[in-house]
Amino acid sequence: MDYGKRGIKNKAKDINAYGSKITRKFSQLVVKLAIGAIAFLIVCLVAGGIGLFKSIIANTPVINVDTMIAVGQASMVFDAAGNEIDQYVSMNSNRIEVDWDEISPYLRDAFVAAEDERFYQHNGIDYRAIIRSGYQFIKTGGQETQGASTITQQLLKNTIFTDWMEEGDNMVRKIKRKLQEQYLAIEVTKKTEKEEVLLRYMNAVNCGQNTLGVESASQRYFGKSAIDLTLSESAVIASITQNPSGYNPITHPEKNVLRRESTLKTMKRIGFITEEEYDEAMADTEDVYERIGFHNTQLLQTDLGVSSYFSDAVYEVVRDDLIAAGNDKAEAERLLNSGGLRIYTTMDPDIQRIMNEEFQNPDNYSSEVHWYLNYALTITDDDGEQHNYSKEMMTKWFKEVQGQTNFNLIFDDQESAYAAADLYREAMYAELGVEETDDNLLEAITLTPQPQVAMAIEDPHTGYVVAMVGGRGAKEGRRTLNRATDALRSPGSTFKVLGSFAPAVDAGRKSLASTYNDLPFNYTGGRAVKNWYTGYGTYGTICSIRQAIVWSLNIIAVKNLTVVGPQLAYNYCAQLGFTSLTDGVVINGEIYGDVNQTLALGGLTYGVSPYELNAAYCSLANGGVYVKPRLYTKVTDADGNIILDNTIPEERRVFRESTAYLMTDAMREVVTRGTGTAAAFSGMNIAGKTGTSSKNKDFWFVGYTPYYSAATWTGYDNAIEMSTSSANREQDISKKMWKAIMSRVHENLENQAFERPDSVVDVEICSKSGLLATDLCRQFGCAVKEMFDKDFVPEESCNLHYSGAVCVYSNRVATPQCPFVTERVIELPLPEEEALIEGSTQIIQDENGNDVYVQPITSVYCMHNEEFFADPNYEQVLQNQQWEMEAAAAAAAAAAAQGE
Repeated sequence: MDYGKRGIKNKAKDINAYGSKITRKFSQLVVKLAIGAIAFLIVCLVAGGIGLFKSIIANTPVINVDTMIAVGQASMVFDAAGNEIDQYVSMNSNRIEVDWDEISPYLRDAFVAAEDERFYQHNGIDYRAIIRSGYQFIKTGGQETQGASTITQQLLKNTIFTDWMEEGDNMVRKIKRKLQEQYLAIEVTKKTEKEEVLLRYMNAVNCGQNTLGVESASQRYFGKSAIDLTLSESAVIASITQNPSGYNPITHPEKNVLRRESTLKTMKRIGFITEEEYDEAMADTEDVYERIGFHNTQLLQTDLGVSSYFSDAVYEVVRDDLIAAGNDKAEAERLLNSGGLRIYTTMDPDIQRIMNEEFQNPDNYSSEVHWYLNYALTITDDDGEQHNYSKEMMTKWFKEVQGQTNFNLIFDDQESAYAAADLYREAMYAELGVEETDDNLLEAITLTPQPQVAMAIEDPHTGYVVAMVGGRGAKEGRRTLNRATDALRSPGSTFKVLGSFAPAVDAGRKSLASTYNDLPFNYTGGRAVKNWYTGYGTYGTICSIRQAIVWSLNIIAVKNLTVVGPQLAYNYCAQLGFTSLTDGVVINGEIYGDVNQTLALGGLTYGVSPYELNAAYCSLANGGVYVKPRLYTKVTDADGNIILDNTIPEERRVFRESTAYLMTDAMREVVTRGTGTAAAFSGMNIAGKTGTSSKNKDFWFVGYTPYYSAATWTGYDNAIEMSTSSANREQDISKKMWKAIMSRVHENLENQAFERPDSVVDVEICSKSGLLATDLCRQFGCAVKEMFDKDFVPEESCNLHYSGAVCVYSNRVATPQCPFVTERVIELPLPEEEALIEGSTQIIQDENGNDVYVQPITSVYCMHNEEFFADPNYEQVLQNQQWEMEAAAAAAAAAAAQGE
């Protein structure tokens, strides 16, 4: 390098050379342009960013704290004592809202320590946490992230942004949502107290095990309210939320325990708890998870997710009432399952507990237990086609292919039922030519013990249903078959009172003293009324309506309904709340209805449920006033606002007060000396009625006291005939169960008499005619006291006890034409009423096999009248009658002589 004078001079020359000067100026221009472009670009980006940010913020929803509410809350069901008995919960709705002072301070602090320890200092966004999260992301090459969302942001995600971040959203959309979330977090913090934000967060947060909110979580894990949680328990729940599945203390306690320890350390570090409190909580580590496991086991043993029959019935009626109030079915279901309703039921917990215990007691059933197989099968063949098989198809196969003509899906033991299912399944696979695998088989098998039993108990004065069980054995799930409310079965003889005698007495057409001949009788059309009670000593005699109730006499009930008319009785029954009655319906082209003679014996088109039959009998227990049965008193929202008010009873008078008492008095004798003695227990007045349907498919007992009414049904689910053998008395189950439960229900209740109204009077009548007694009635020992409505006391005197001219041949009141007359005091036969003559006419076979018509008695007078003597052969008939009398007299004399 030349640093001399010449060198310096030459260098200056080079610098000032023209070409070099141009190059240098161009380079400077390029640099300036680049700087300007960059500056412009920065300005544009900033301006664009500001505009984009303003646009994003402009599209951000305007919210206030009142809108930050988690969607979906469990509806809670309470018994009459205020105890929670069930929850109706849909997915993402198992949430119970609580207030600030209903949450343990430990739990509040634990959530802050676990999720957002600077919650009380930041403005809704924790910048330090954002920086820390970003650093961790860069440090691990994007493999790890740390949560930077504050409690405020998480609340927004759980309440406002629940469906904004969908799977598959691109990065721009995610950034947009994040900016909106952060902006709203700052806005919420400006306008809302921190405690309010934290409360709403704790009511919305996912705590695992299908629980949302701290109260639901506290109940699920520890069986207690959130206010009662200890520090140790609070740390467990607060440690779940970062990963509800991974930190679940039931399924992953080993992961929750580490997270819990971290939460407790943070609480100690930031001053929420002392060293001593920390040590005490850590010492509880092993025990706290044992408590969780124990409570979980208890829940599983009590069929977690399986509701009671009572709760199922409440669900149905509340849903229907919500629809009646103006909601469509979908909205009613949503309100029930995720609307946070509070449903206050009429269930008496003590009575329901008694009923549950007795239904589980094997001593209340027959000695033999049978099993009903409910079966369904789907086989997918090699071409992917599905073949479905039902229990009906299974029954047909066993009858036709296996030759088991009596096959009815009832088995003596479970092993036999499973063996039958295996045999049928294998046969169907063979028929299709398909090899059985786990992939091509779908099979459903349930076995229920038989016979089944159902029962409902109601306070007849309020209509409050206090207890209910809809079946025997383990309940398999929610809203399964509830036999107490949904199974329609023939009520049998329980309908004699409701569908024959009570309407006749109430209308003034008959009384308890009214009498009928208990002799063979046919329905219109010729079918004989079935008679079951020949051993009770009433058949072939004159019986009153009181006797017919006490001994459940079929023929008397049908005769009575025939006289007063089926339409009259049907009109009464229609007022008693039976929703299944019909006055005419077409089924398979045939017309069926309940306005006919079979109404007297419960021969209905569809049948009735124990729930509705009991409510109908409650009208008699309640002085003739029907009160619509009620399963709940009110329904409110989560804030206590009334949605449905069911406190005012829906009632109507169906029977006179006198009628109700007269029926009650007669049914007291059913229990004290009649067909219902097996249901009797000491120390309480009881009125009731037994019931048996055709072919012994259903057995009932419906009875009431001055306090409660209860109906019990027994039968097979597939309606087969039940056993009446002395070794396996299935017909006694209803009475036995009724007694077992009601005797315990009334243990501490004072015995009271049924209240007798002033309209009921006692009158001396003749037990044969039902009319006012005479001296002759007293002479024959037939004068008795009977109760009447004072407006319907008979005015006529008895005409069956007679003193005067009597035809010796017929032993009836002599006519002027009678050739054989004497003076006697006699008891005359009861003539059949005109409406009964056709049904009372019977056809019998004589010794030669010829049909002989047996005509009913239609008069107390002798047959020797003008019509008799108009017969050209009357002289021969008289001669025959003379011979018959002489032969009878000779036989009597011979018998008397032999006796001497």
